[in-house]
Amino acid sequence: MATVIREAPETVNPLDVSRAELWREDRWQEPMRRLRAESPIHYCEDSKFGPYWSVTTYKPIQHVEALPKIFSSSWEYGGITVAGDGVEHLQEGEVPMPMFIAMDPPQHTAQRRTVAPAFGPSETERMRADTLKRTSDVLDSLPVGEPFDWVEKLSIELTTQMLAILFDFPWEERHKLTAWSDALGDIESFNTAEERQQRLAIAYEMGAAFKELWDRKAQNPGQHDLISIMLQSDAMSHMSHEEFMGNLILLIVGGNDTTRNSMSAYAYGLHQFPEERAKLEANHDPDLAVNAMHEILRWQTPLAHMRRTATEDTELFGHQIRKRDKIALWYASANRDESVFPDGDRIIVDRENARRHLAFGYGIHRCVGARVAELQLTALISEMQKRRLRVNVLAEPERVNACFVHGYRHMQVELERY
Repeated sequence: MATVIREAPETVNPLDVSRAELWREDRWQEPMRRLRAESPIHYCEDSKFGPYWSVTTYKPIQHVEALPKIFSSSWEYGGITVAGDGVEHLQEGEVPMPMFIAMDPPQHTAQRRTVAPAFGPSETERMRADTLKRTSDVLDSLPVGEPFDWVEKLSIELTTQMLAILFDFPWEERHKLTAWSDALGDIESFNTAEERQQRLAIAYEMGAAFKELWDRKAQNPGQHDLISIMLQSDAMSHMSHEEFMGNLILLIVGGNDTTRNSMSAYAYGLHQFPEERAKLEANHDPDLAVNAMHEILRWQTPLAHMRRTATEDTELFGHQIRKRDKIALWYASANRDESVFPDGDRIIVDRENARRHLAFGYGIHRCVGARVAELQLTALISEMQKRRLRVNVLAEPERVNACFVHGYRHMQVELERY
């Protein structure tokens, strides 16, 4: 995905919700609420990323996602974030890295079909006992009554372990996966030629490590890991180096950031709503834990938006969309759409329709690893309940400075028993 970073507008547009500071400072809710009320399909004429349409309510987002021929995800047009500008606008230090989430059918269909079984019901069930065991081990390693960084000690550790297992990546080097995810999922890392070169160097470092793993698996394939699955598929066994790196970025960022930031939201969100935390503390029914998991995903929405590009002139609920217009689908806003989720700014762990969230997207691009993410977050909730552990947040977290990955860098907490 090529990215043209423009001069920041001289005057701040309060309805330009792509501004990184809104997300870093957790101030995105009010402009999104205003957009939903006044202009749910809104044309932002000027932003750091150029002009784009904001779609902020539930039904229009589903509508766009259901029409992939008209609203493309292709990397050639700019891909899946509002930052991209297509292959004709490549900047110095950029190399296109196609990934199946940033492809349209039939290429998307074939590559997604290759990796989907690794995240299916039977594979998720196969991972359940190990996921619970690893969650237990990490929780038992944490201090009670002493401050520590929840993001570093729990969220990153558990998600990085899962990524290493999914790829059969060398266990002692697993924290490289987190570093690569943080760097390559950052849409604010394109501002200068130097930053783009640094990002490209990290991508090649990751590619070299996985090429070594690929070559080992070609000689001795495994049964369940993603590299072996790709190797044995017609759709992915002959990928170009750039496509290989693109799909690695997708699977690493998708597998790391969504689960990691939901686990952090479990701690932060329930601290904000102690009456809802009390429901989970009083009732250890597994069904309530599952519902709470969906509600936390809805409330956090770990990827704030996905972007589509119009392939033709079209109309969207009375608005004239031009060919090659950018459309930002703000999942974070749709998941607080008052017409679907009343009192949506609150976590309500027994919310009746929590499962209707769009945190994993909708349509053909719905997150392929959703079941594994759900397993990990539910395991955390249930294992915390078993230990009668409560997380108290000691200070406002440091958040990701971007409008794509919606998450937490650091968060000081203290555990207590109840």
